Amino acid sequence: MTPRLNPDEILKAEYDYIAKTVFQANEDRSRVTSFYFVTVGSFVAAILGTLFSPNGGKSISFAFSGLFVVLTILGALTVAQLARLRAAWHESAQAMNQVKEFYIQQYKNIEPAFKWRSETLPATDKPFSIANLMATEVSILSAITASASVYFLLSALGRITALSWLILAIILVIAYQAQWAWYKSRLVDDQ
Repeated sequence: MTPRLNPDEILKAEYDYIAKTVFQANEDRSRVTSFYFVTVGSFVAAILGTLFSPNGGKSISFAFSGLFVVLTILGALTVAQLARLRAAWHESAQAMNQVKEFYIQQYKNIEPAFKWRSETLPATDKPFSIANLMATEVSILSAITASASVYFLLSALGRITALSWLILAIILVIAYQAQWAWYKSRLVDDQ
């Protein structure tokens, strides 16, 4: 015996779920990213404040090097959180698609109401999605903090030379690639 299902109720529940999921995912991603940006901005402000201090020197450079290491680690954690939030959204959307498929089998006339189905669901790693763009921003900023850490370390150990700038550029590229690889490795459903 086929259960009595009300397609209007499932459509309402689907709409409510999508609205809540989209809002929550965006809020969480925004909150995580904003926290990281504010943290980095605070450290940059602290550096600018001490650059004009007459009590600068090696100890301040070592301290800033350490602070930028911490910011780089925070960047990696932020990238991981962004990846997991995107993967969690994707898993929820897959679960809803399973429910949708059941209802479509029962009520063929509601099929056009659903844009996202199992075969049309956006990829977890959809290029230029908000999630990917936020992860790119954080990865770039985290790569900059990694280079800044090495800059302050080199500054504390001696003067900055042309070779130092080459090393910093290489670290910038490698750190970005490492952050992005970390993002991709965390961007997997069912972890």
